[in-house]
Amino acid sequence: MKLIVKDVDIATGDVPVVILNQDDAACLDIHHNDRVLVKRNSHSIIAVVDIGESKKAVPRGHIGLFEEVLTAVKTKQGDTVTIALEKKPPSTTHIRNKLDGAELSKTQILEIVRDIVQNKLTDIELTSYVAANYTRGMSMREVIAMTHALKQTGAVLHTKAPVVADIHCIGGVPGNRTTMIVVPILAAAGLTIPKTSSRAITSPAGTADTMEVLCNVNLTIAQLERILHKHKGFIVWGGAVNLAPADDRIIKVEHPLSIDAEGQMLASIMAKKASVGATHLLMDIPYGAGAKIATYGEAQHFEHMFMNLGKHLHMEVSCMLTDGSQPIGNGIGPALEAKDCLWVLENSPEAPRDLKTKSLEMAAAMLEFSGRCKRGAGLHLANALLESGEAHRKMCDIIKAQGKKTDNPNNISVGKKTYTLVASRTGKLRSIDSSIITKIARLAGAPRTPSAGVYVHKHRNDTVRARDPLLTIYSEGDDSLAFAREFAKSGAQVIGIDIS
Repeated sequence: MKLIVKDVDIATGDVPVVILNQDDAACLDIHHNDRVLVKRNSHSIIAVVDIGESKKAVPRGHIGLFEEVLTAVKTKQGDTVTIALEKKPPSTTHIRNKLDGAELSKTQILEIVRDIVQNKLTDIELTSYVAANYTRGMSMREVIAMTHALKQTGAVLHTKAPVVADIHCIGGVPGNRTTMIVVPILAAAGLTIPKTSSRAITSPAGTADTMEVLCNVNLTIAQLERILHKHKGFIVWGGAVNLAPADDRIIKVEHPLSIDAEGQMLASIMAKKASVGATHLLMDIPYGAGAKIATYGEAQHFEHMFMNLGKHLHMEVSCMLTDGSQPIGNGIGPALEAKDCLWVLENSPEAPRDLKTKSLEMAAAMLEFSGRCKRGAGLHLANALLESGEAHRKMCDIIKAQGKKTDNPNNISVGKKTYTLVASRTGKLRSIDSSIITKIARLAGAPRTPSAGVYVHKHRNDTVRARDPLLTIYSEGDDSLAFAREFAKSGAQVIGIDIS
């Protein structure tokens, strides 16, 4: 059927979409979410159909084309295109089988992941696959297949180093910005450590958000390979280099549903590590009240799963089960966390003791695990690299190579609007709920506003006197500060901060 093009002047940024007049759709027996082949001369694309119920939206004999379709078939307003009904991709059958509880094969999973990357699946189809993995679970064979498929359909970093180190935290603990301290320590020790990190989804800051305060985190694979060759390490946003791109679309579905399928999470993490050529991976698995993983038993389960998956991927994996029951460091939010990290690297008196201690322990573990030093010598080497200034100089080199904004913590601005919550009485700080601190920081504007966040003055077991500052909220707007302040005042004494 030939139809006249109407440019709807909208881009989905995702799946190609066209709009048909409901009468034309009825004549062709085409329904909502069916697929059609849109063709003009030698250019064509398969697009998903939306039905326009208003003649004003798309008149009969016309077809509304979204920007992705216009570009693909090289057409414009008023041109004529032909359409034909197209079959759904075979991957939709695999998704239906997974919903029924079937175990999918390596080939079937690869087909699904390829169709995700190529934007061939509708939001409903992709959501069905994510939901099926969440409700039905994934076998280890499926997790391994998913890991390989995610890696195979994305970019790969090439390095000739015999040992490639990587570190990862499964998240859930605000302020746990150890990566920005561990990477320069390890690179200063001569280890190759290409670190791709995520942006925040539900937290006040991701490592990429915090590093972006200091330098550019959106670099190409070619740029990263040059930086790695010269400086041994980098810290960038993984989404910019197209590593495991299907995972980004899956995460977009998981976030609003507040689900995190275990098998999908394992495959996501390990695929990205495999994509940078990691031979040795150190996993930080925090657990505790308010963390993503609540109990030690759950943390042990994830440790077993990561170790097992590592064996199948020929990757050495070591896990650290750490305290996730309270924030790490003092600053929560991109700018405040960046200041903390630089203070640690500068050996400043302002450096948070807990962030420094945990970072050194992680660096020591990787130095020993990777064979860079003998067992028992890792902490001494890590501490020497930090206190000598070598780690700080390495971080400055990396920041400069990635497009320096600043490497001076005094030049990092924080929110101009502030509110400090003080202790109501004297005592010992018994608990700090990470989830409450996260909520306060996000209400203040983090990570959307990098300068917003929370500075935590006291940690668990600290002695507190009446009127001592407990936390300071930083924001750029009166409304966001008011929201964060009211939540802090109502939540802190109830479940966030409890003094006994």
